[in-house]
Amino acid sequence: MTTSTTYGTKIEDRSLGHILYGLMSGFPLLLLPMLLSLFINLSQRPAAHHRLLQSHLRWQRHSNLIFIGLLLLGYVVPLIWLASSIYLLGSLWFCHRVIKGWLSLLDGVEM
Repeated sequence: MTTSTTYGTKIEDRSLGHILYGLMSGFPLLLLPMLLSLFINLSQRPAAHHRLLQSHLRWQRHSNLIFIGLLLLGYVVPLIWLASSIYLLGSLWFCHRVIKGWLSLLDGVEM
C-alpha cells in the first residue's frame, strides 16, 4: 500500500532578487549596473510578487536611492577630504547592504 502526502508549499521565485543583487554588486563599474538594477526595480509591479521578494525589492530600492544621495552629497561638498570620506563610508555602507540583503534572500528571510 502506497500513500502519498502533498504539502501546500509555496514555491517562490527569487531569481529577480538575485539578479538585482548581482547588478547592485557591480556598482564600482561606473554605477551603470546599479542604475540598471534601480530601473528594473522601479518598473516592477508591487502586487506581482510574494511578501519575501517585495521586502527585498524595497530594501534594494532604498539602498540604491540612499547611495545615490550620498554620492550627490559627496559631489557638492567643497572639501576634498570630507567628500572622499563620504564616498568611502557610503561605499562601505552600500556593500554592507548588498551583502546583508543577498544573504538574507538566500536564507529566505524578509528584510
